Amino acid sequence: MAAISTIVVLGGLGLLILTSPGWPVFRDSFFNAEVFADSFPDVAEAFWLDIRIFLVVEIVVLVIGLAVALVRTVKLPALFPVRVLAVVYTDVFRGIPTILLVYLIGFGVPAIALGTADDGSQPLDWLPTDPIVLGGFALALSYGAYVAEVYRAGLNSIHRGQRDAALAIGLTERGALRHVIVPQAVRRVGPPLLNDFIALQKDVALISILGVAGEAFRTAQIQTAADFNYTPLVAAALLYLCITIPMARLLDRWERGRARG
Repeated sequence: MAAISTIVVLGGLGLLILTSPGWPVFRDSFFNAEVFADSFPDVAEAFWLDIRIFLVVEIVVLVIGLAVALVRTVKLPALFPVRVLAVVYTDVFRGIPTILLVYLIGFGVPAIALGTADDGSQPLDWLPTDPIVLGGFALALSYGAYVAEVYRAGLNSIHRGQRDAALAIGLTERGALRHVIVPQAVRRVGPPLLNDFIALQKDVALISILGVAGEAFRTAQIQTAADFNYTPLVAAALLYLCITIPMARLLDRWERGRARG
């Protein structure tokens, strides 16, 4: 029954699309084999930059998220001002759309860095102006706020008895966090973290708005504008799917393993 219903549904959709009057124009605009063969090597080469940015930003996001979550979880009175800053950071950078943050940092920081003082000097010329660095920094700030909340949920899910037991056997507060609470929390939030990284991999394309040369989506846009054919964008989409689909299946397998456990 499942096979028959799948054939009927997919076959009906395929027949509806292939027999529609606009299909030839759509096929030539989005699935042109000749344009795909010409554009795919350049887009694939540029996609390597996306992968490198994703890997670096992912590491930074993990560090920022864990640090912010720990600050918000630890209730020491001396850390109250830091906790306030952590709350403000989380609320602000979760509330701003990622694309706006990329715009603000990508174009705002160079304007500050290259500004000239009254005496003709540039006191902030040490700030980075590379669009790749600024775009990656914007993504790290945005996703760091999301990941911090995921970590915090994991930390709060650990029963207080775990901390009390760790202190009873002679561990300090820091030791209890490091050896007992944090490892358990990280294991619990693995699936939602992986889900955030799937989204991060896709949002790396947002740095193309800063004019980054050699980025996959930017390269596809240039080739699309050159011959007014959208097939290069489809080629870029396929490359993103080659990363996101395996990660999604890994997430499903992880969650099924947790459910069986």
